[in-house]
Amino acid sequence: MKNRIWMNVLLLGALLPAALNLSGCREIRPAAFPVAETTIAEIHAALRSGRVTCRRLTEACLRRIEVYDQATGLNAIVIVNPAALADADRLDAEFRRIGHLRPLHGIPIIIKDNYDTAALQTTGGSIALKGSLPPDDAFQVRRLREAGAVILAKSNMAEWAFNPYLTESSIAGVTRNPYDLERVPAGSSGGTAAAVAASFSVVGLGTDTGNSIRGPSSHTCLVGIRPTMGLTSRDGIIPLFLRNDVGGPMARTVEDAVRVLDVIAGYDPADPITVRCQGKVPENYLQFLDRQGLAGARIGVFRHYLDQPTADPAINELMEKAITDLRLGGAEVIDPMVIADFEALTRNIWSDTFRHDVNHYLASLGADAPYGTIEAIVAAGLYAPYIQKRLQWSLNVTVPPEEMDPPSLDVYHDPRNIALREAVLAVMDEYRLDAFVYPTWSNPPRKVGDLDSPAGDNSQYLSPHTGFPAITVPIGFVEGNLPAGMTFIGRLFAEPTLIRLAYAYEQATRHRRPPAVFQELNP
Repeated sequence: MKNRIWMNVLLLGALLPAALNLSGCREIRPAAFPVAETTIAEIHAALRSGRVTCRRLTEACLRRIEVYDQATGLNAIVIVNPAALADADRLDAEFRRIGHLRPLHGIPIIIKDNYDTAALQTTGGSIALKGSLPPDDAFQVRRLREAGAVILAKSNMAEWAFNPYLTESSIAGVTRNPYDLERVPAGSSGGTAAAVAASFSVVGLGTDTGNSIRGPSSHTCLVGIRPTMGLTSRDGIIPLFLRNDVGGPMARTVEDAVRVLDVIAGYDPADPITVRCQGKVPENYLQFLDRQGLAGARIGVFRHYLDQPTADPAINELMEKAITDLRLGGAEVIDPMVIADFEALTRNIWSDTFRHDVNHYLASLGADAPYGTIEAIVAAGLYAPYIQKRLQWSLNVTVPPEEMDPPSLDVYHDPRNIALREAVLAVMDEYRLDAFVYPTWSNPPRKVGDLDSPAGDNSQYLSPHTGFPAITVPIGFVEGNLPAGMTFIGRLFAEPTLIRLAYAYEQATRHRRPPAVFQELNP
């Protein structure tokens, strides 16, 4: 494991000027165009006007990674794409030749390290897969390249995506929260969250089995979208539990997240579950960005998570203010929304299919795979100590999913998932709800190393086990600088409705603010 520089956040302001002049930093000419907190629309306007080029934008993002990532101890990045500048040059040449921008033309994006990227290492956070080069891009990565995105880097993650509470791997160590470097960004997509929040890139991709897009987004003041199961392909993503895994965007604004969703959504023959999205994907999702989108909406409040005895009062207070803001935006709020027998419906609903799923992925790498099975990786001792018990538990599950008792089927066919989904739909139908809301996490980010204080993860059941889409948006800060988020959940393939509601709320409240340490760099 690489050595890491951990700085006390209280001293960082004094030490940062020296960090900016580290002798080991490669000189890269940055763009005059400011990249911190910039949006896709602003970048495309600047490209059209000649204020910036794809190359200079990419250089500026690379410089931010080089100056900030290790010197601050943020440690969000596993590997930088050595072809990023060449890709940017090709996009500049294309624009000069045809004068047309693709949907994500020149946009630097950071990819979680469990997405296959051709010619660029993909490890799932495991030192055992160091140097592993997949045969091709994951479907979503291919879609991003086709849309003109520049794959800038791969981000750190909780090893094998095991942990929702922290982001630590044997390939790269611990990632920290850009708002407080003594705290975690949650997991497992914490590297993407930290990188996007610190403006190392414009947008990012995460994956979400139970929490891992929405939790890190909430902890880092981002927008995170967990799409409907079947809207985005899982092809080329290292699985945790395939039956619950979904990939989706993480961004600083709803609009930027939607621009990414527009590109990655759609049918993929390599992932049969995406057949369910056929006929349900609109021409574009941007049309649903409506500042008045709350007017006339009916939104439920799932108070189950606010009523937990360990819920932080300050986050509950932010949620109450958010509920008031929904009403001020014109929504009719049904409070409380109660799901009958929720505890019973969600008890024993998880199935551990990791061993089966990850071995299938390793086999797909062919003869060039560093290791062919997870058993061989564990036998070699190639894992971070904190996941040992979790790994061993998963290795004890030796039967394939369809032979489990009860059989572990996908969320559309498993009776347990069907029962939960029907119970939630019954309540939504009874109150004619467009969506319902709850705090994404009920507690602020933990300190690094703290595994005992209340965690507050509320994301493990409602979206993963119904298949419903969910969007988390910022609702403010507690303790001065620790972000919190609110989740909107809707019906299957109701992304248009959730986008309308989340965007209207975001535009009315404007809670996003950047982390103080990661300022714009001087040219």
